[in-house]
Amino acid sequence: MRLLKSQGQSRSMENKVVLTALGIALVAVCGVSDAQQPAVAAGAATAGLQAAPKTYVVPAGTKVLLQLRSSINTKSAKPGDGVYLASTFPVVVGNRVMIPAGVYVQGVVDRVARAGRVKGKAQLDMHFTSMIFPNGSVVEIPGTVNSLPGAKKQSVKDDQEGTVEQDSDKTRNMGKVAEVSVPTGATVGAIGGLGAGHPLAGGIAGIGAGLATAGLVSLFTRGADVNIESGTQVEMVLQRPLELQEANLTASPAPVLVPAPEQAQPLDKPAHGKILCPPGGLGCS
Repeated sequence: MRLLKSQGQSRSMENKVVLTALGIALVAVCGVSDAQQPAVAAGAATAGLQAAPKTYVVPAGTKVLLQLRSSINTKSAKPGDGVYLASTFPVVVGNRVMIPAGVYVQGVVDRVARAGRVKGKAQLDMHFTSMIFPNGSVVEIPGTVNSLPGAKKQSVKDDQEGTVEQDSDKTRNMGKVAEVSVPTGATVGAIGGLGAGHPLAGGIAGIGAGLATAGLVSLFTRGADVNIESGTQVEMVLQRPLELQEANLTASPAPVLVPAPEQAQPLDKPAHGKILCPPGGLGCS
């Protein structure tokens, strides 16, 4: 009896030890799970903060000084033609450079109007579409022409469209025509007047005819075209706020593009066939 009783007591003790160990294990597992939940939440919050890029705003009305890289002339330009420029002075907002010097700007020609022969000046409308930063990132921009600093023969109309207008210069050919027509008219008139016995009167009449000819040529000559030379300074104004991100402002270099190893080779220059010609002909050997 005593043996059975001692065995029962030892089994009871073993069961208590096992239950205590299981309880401790459950408490430890729950503690680890509870500790992991805040860590996971904190990690998710950190990832969310990293995913939201910082945004910078260049306000509407900001002016950007550009330099034209390709000439534009209303005689040859047409709507849809590309316009290529580069910034020459940095734009600073607050204490940070938002648009550095050397940024490429691309635009497009919207309207071309050549000058008339009787009235009307040559006009050109264009707007700017995109900006390429030194690191290769591209941003769409809402920009138009504000002015042409230093231009002597063109002006920009205050019509919210940035219309470039050529100054009226229809008399540019009149001087050249007068240089030829007036002396010629005077000579012909003098010769005619000499035959009639009135050389002076004939010369005066010839000069009048020469001046009239110069005036008619000027009247029916088309006005000057808008001609904006490469290197001309162009001031762009932003019509709406321009949003930039950190990726646009970082100084990382643009990715290097490596040509594919197997590209089509240029075609060989075609060989000219042997020319057949009669014996003794020119160019025959």
